[in-house]
Amino acid sequence: MKLIIAIIKPFKLDEVKEALGAVGIEGMTVTEVKGFGRQKGHTEIYRGSEYTVDFLPKVKIEIAVADDIVAKVITAVTAAAKTGKIGDGKIFVLPLEDVIRIRTEEHGDSAV
Repeated sequence: MKLIIAIIKPFKLDEVKEALGAVGIEGMTVTEVKGFGRQKGHTEIYRGSEYTVDFLPKVKIEIAVADDIVAKVITAVTAAAKTGKIGDGKIFVLPLEDVIRIRTEEHGDSAV
């Protein structure tokens, strides 16, 4: 199993959710986060004063998947989240040792 973590632009969340549903993903965890990469933030003017916005709003999606669908999930997220502009985000794939469903105490793929 793998844990896929995707950091995307907030306005792309619905498209990514639909794309993941199309490949059979039934659950995910979504967190509103802030961060920056190569974008390095930007400057804004508010009430006549200029200030720097270092951390930009992003959405973090976490999905536990079986090894055989990792490539499909990555393709779906990439296609749905891509705008072609800087700041589209990143996808991290981590090994997932075990998953336990608390209610039934199932382990592994059946718990996902």
